[in-house]
Amino acid sequence: LSGLDPAQPYFQGTPIEVRLDKTDAEFVDVIHTDTAPTIPYLGFGMSPAIGHLDFYPNGGVEMPGCGKNAISQIVDLDGIWEGTRDFAACNHLRSYKYYSDSIIYPDGFLGYSCASYDVFESGRCFPCPEQGCPNMGHYADKFKGKINSDFVKLYLNTGEAKDFALWRYKVTVTLSGNRDVRGYVNIALYGSNGNTKQHQIIKGSLQPDQTYTGYIDAEVKVGTLTKVKFLWNNNVINPTLPEIGAATVVVQSGEDR
Repeated sequence: LSGLDPAQPYFQGTPIEVRLDKTDAEFVDVIHTDTAPTIPYLGFGMSPAIGHLDFYPNGGVEMPGCGKNAISQIVDLDGIWEGTRDFAACNHLRSYKYYSDSIIYPDGFLGYSCASYDVFESGRCFPCPEQGCPNMGHYADKFKGKINSDFVKLYLNTGEAKDFALWRYKVTVTLSGNRDVRGYVNIALYGSNGNTKQHQIIKGSLQPDQTYTGYIDAEVKVGTLTKVKFLWNNNVINPTLPEIGAATVVVQSGEDR
C-alpha cells in the first residue's frame, strides 16, 4: 500500500483506525511532500512516519520547482489546468508525480536512512548500507523483508521538474596550486551511461593541498566513470593570473559505495 502525501488536516494525530498506518497492509510505503503545518503554512500532508518506509524527498516540506511565481506556474508546460492545480497545491501534488516518474526509473529515487534531512544534507548518511537503499515509489516493495526497525525515515533530493530522478555522488577534491585564492570549483562527471552538467563542490577560500568534499545530486546515473571535468573560477579579474588545479578527484556512488 503506497501513501501519496497522506492528508494532515483531520487525520494527523488521530487513532490508527481512522488514518493510514503500517498495520493497514503487509507493506506500507509513504511519500511525504507537504508536511508544513496546515496553519499557517497550508501544508496538506502528514509529517509523522506512519508506514514501514517513509520517504521525505527534499526534506518533505518544500519541493523544488514549487516556488515559481503564480503566472509562470499557471501558464505551465502541462497546460493551464495543470498549472493552476500546481499553484494551489504544488507540494502536495508532487507525491503522485514522483510516483509516476519512479515507474520509468526502477533504479532511481534512492532513499537514504537518516535521522533528519539536515543530517542527510551533511553527508553523514552516505553511502547506502551494505543491503542497499530502498527506491521511493513504485519499486519500494523490493525492500520488503529488509526492514529491521519500527519506522524507517528516508531522505533524498529530486529535480525541479520532470524527470525528477537524481543520483547522489560524493566528490572529494584535493587542490594543487601556488597560493590561496577565492572562488568556486565545479565538477562534471562523464560515464558509460551519460554525462552530468557542472555541479558546484566548493565556494569561498580555495587553498592548495587542501581537500574539499561536496555531494552531487546528478540528473544522470553515470554508470562506469570515464572522465571528470574540473573547473574553477574566481569571478574577478586578477592581473596576477593565479592558477588552481585538481591534484586528485575521488568520486563515490551512493548506490553501490
